[in-house]
Amino acid sequence: MSKKLNVGCGRNVIADWINLDRMALPGIDVVADIDQCAEQPLPLPDNHIDEFLLSHVLEHLQNPLPLMQELHRIAAPNAVAHIRVPYGSSDDAFEDPTHVRQYFHASFGYFSQPFYWRADYGYRGDWHTERVSMLLPKIDNEGLSVDEMMLKIRTLRNQVKEMVVELHAIKPAREPLAELQRAPAIELVLV
Repeated sequence: MSKKLNVGCGRNVIADWINLDRMALPGIDVVADIDQCAEQPLPLPDNHIDEFLLSHVLEHLQNPLPLMQELHRIAAPNAVAHIRVPYGSSDDAFEDPTHVRQYFHASFGYFSQPFYWRADYGYRGDWHTERVSMLLPKIDNEGLSVDEMMLKIRTLRNQVKEMVVELHAIKPAREPLAELQRAPAIELVLV
């Protein structure tokens, strides 16, 4: 049976998943502060989790690299992580005063080893960004080409409602070599 971890779930507890949050709320299975992973590892064994959900969690963290390294440690080989975040150039990314970091479609490469070919910050996790789906309002984008929508995303604010990202754990971790970088599939979804 596959093991699934709902990371930073808050009140969004999912049946048949391991629900992890820093608050001991009803339905929480594991209590841990995911922003303190550099000092306190998650209380889960190596190579244990097959699937992760981080729904509107990363943008709240001061220290995302230690968390992603810890998730890599507890991930089974080729485990999948589903991440949902507000797009960095949206008001949603800034309005909530608990948001401390913004993410863009290229941000997730920094959770892989090949992006550290120039510098070493001690991060040892390795996640390949398989797909980045950007959810755009249908009313403003229907009939536009992909290039026209991408131009709007790169130059205007509030074009993307939400970003959904699929990462895969690479084990063993790759070498920090630029030539190992692989671009993810970018998907524009009209909603």
